[in-house]
Amino acid sequence: MKEGENKWEYIYLTWQAADKGWLMMMAGLLMISHVIRAERWKMLMEPTGHTITLRNSLLSLMVGYLVNLVIPRGGEVSRCYNLYKLDNSPVEVSFGTVVVERLTDLLCLLMLLIIAFAVESEKLFAFIDSLPIQPSALPGKFTGLLLVGIAGVCGVLFFYLLAGRNQKLNAFLKKTLAGFKQGLSAVFKLEKKPLFVFYSIAIWGLYFMMSYCVILAFDETSHLGLGAVLSLFAIGSIAMAAPLPGGAGSYHALVPAGLVFLYQVPLSEAVAFTFVFHGWQTFNMMVGGAISVLITSVLVRRKNANS
Repeated sequence: MKEGENKWEYIYLTWQAADKGWLMMMAGLLMISHVIRAERWKMLMEPTGHTITLRNSLLSLMVGYLVNLVIPRGGEVSRCYNLYKLDNSPVEVSFGTVVVERLTDLLCLLMLLIIAFAVESEKLFAFIDSLPIQPSALPGKFTGLLLVGIAGVCGVLFFYLLAGRNQKLNAFLKKTLAGFKQGLSAVFKLEKKPLFVFYSIAIWGLYFMMSYCVILAFDETSHLGLGAVLSLFAIGSIAMAAPLPGGAGSYHALVPAGLVFLYQVPLSEAVAFTFVFHGWQTFNMMVGGAISVLITSVLVRRKNANS
């Protein structure tokens, strides 16, 4: 970055200099991953007795991604409600299948982390040792999580006691738990389990290819190999748990730090790369989500008019 140049101007110039062909390919791979994820969700819903269409599954998924940009993890519930509006699928059942999805994604992420640390172990452990994480911050973080957990358990117990004295609430609670259990057990009733596994691996394989496309789009990072993509995956995961000082956004702090520490990319270029990477992905999700909201509203109006 030149002296006197504004950070946002530099990020804009970095975007201008990027190879748009690779960025468009990344957007295409992102869309393919969404379609496969929607098909995987459709597969999970079938054993519950609620057959949904790929179109409605994809629309609900994209609406969920849009909500996630505003309310973290709020999209998991909103996509189930969106599916209910389109296909009348019970929210509690579809939410159970979403939990199965998330557990499957967690396993895939753990596999990628194992591969990343196996391939780039020396670099990654050295990077972790260099992080400005204060050990004293960890007990406080775990204490906070423990308090949240205790509050959650107390809330569930209170709700359970309240339901015991209210027939309607008790019936609602039983119905919700039964539907949730039905959604959770769907994975064990799949007719094509190998296809489900293939879809899950394909989704994360596409995520890997997307990251590589973005790396190739910038002159400053195009020389980095596949090992760098694995490292960025690992660093992104570390960012979700690292208690960084100063309230900095973990992802936007750690990924540039990783590029500088591991691959000697200049800091200004690493920051610009991270903002463009994250911003381009977010932009695609915003556009896809907004279009899905509009299509959903049209379909719901037609459905209500015909009923």
